[in-house]
Amino acid sequence: MLKKIIFMGTPYFAVPILKSLYQNGYPVTVVYTQPPQKSNRGQKVNKSPVQLLAETLNIELRTPNYLKNNIEEEKFLKELNADLAIVVAYGQIIPTNLLNITKKGFINIHASLLPKWRGAAPIQRSIMNSDKETGITIMKISDKLDSGPVCSSYAIEILKNENTENLSSRLSKLAAEKISENIDNIIENKAEFKLQDHSKATYAKKILKEEGKIDWAETAENIIGKVNGLSPKPGAWFTYKSERYKILKAQLIETNDEPGHILNDNLIIGCGKKSIQILEIQREGKRVQKVKEFVIGSKLKKGSRLKNE
Repeated sequence: MLKKIIFMGTPYFAVPILKSLYQNGYPVTVVYTQPPQKSNRGQKVNKSPVQLLAETLNIELRTPNYLKNNIEEEKFLKELNADLAIVVAYGQIIPTNLLNITKKGFINIHASLLPKWRGAAPIQRSIMNSDKETGITIMKISDKLDSGPVCSSYAIEILKNENTENLSSRLSKLAAEKISENIDNIIENKAEFKLQDHSKATYAKKILKEEGKIDWAETAENIIGKVNGLSPKPGAWFTYKSERYKILKAQLIETNDEPGHILNDNLIIGCGKKSIQILEIQREGKRVQKVKEFVIGSKLKKGSRLKNE
């Protein structure tokens, strides 16, 4: 019989999973999340989505800046004597000395089909790589990044022109549906943990803002993968006459033309192979606009040439 569960998570991706545990009666005793962050403008303090839910559900909350060599948190966790810890996009590495503090260990829900896309940005990388499928993996945390033995994996198809925001939502809902049966199996010692094939591992490194810069010499498929993988944040972008433009949505056009050449006033743009049509765009400092609204009065016109500035 379960007595105590520790939940560790931070972004919205983790929210449906915590909510599912609560609604299904699992005893989440304490929630760990990243500390509130100050926004760039106005220094407003922003609580994480998981913190907001934990406060709503009146679950004890802890927001340490770090766990490594944190004597206070180690003491708290030892005294808690929990059965299981569930980690979902927490944002901190769990120190090795804590991994055996619960009776059944620390379980991680990872947004890829491990060993593919270990690391910080598996959803973005799967879209940018034009993968046909992805999924979630439920695994035991070990001392190396996303390399622990796997309990369960669940695959889903990546939809045509799907962006990171939508795929993230679908994966989170899938995890929320599947977590209960896995917890039950783990607690009842029915779960079978299988070692990963480390020779097949690939890594989803953290997304850097500069990766969003569009090179028009790339194929249209690659550019659309970047647009979808980085939408809505940090976004795929280009510059024209010293102004930055972010593309939020685009579609593939079979036409071939010179890379960076704007073919018409509907913003069909030539790429290294084939073309793209911009559907949603955001000029720096302005709101997101549909292309039909954007082109009214825009500097981007038929015949303009976008260079890799």
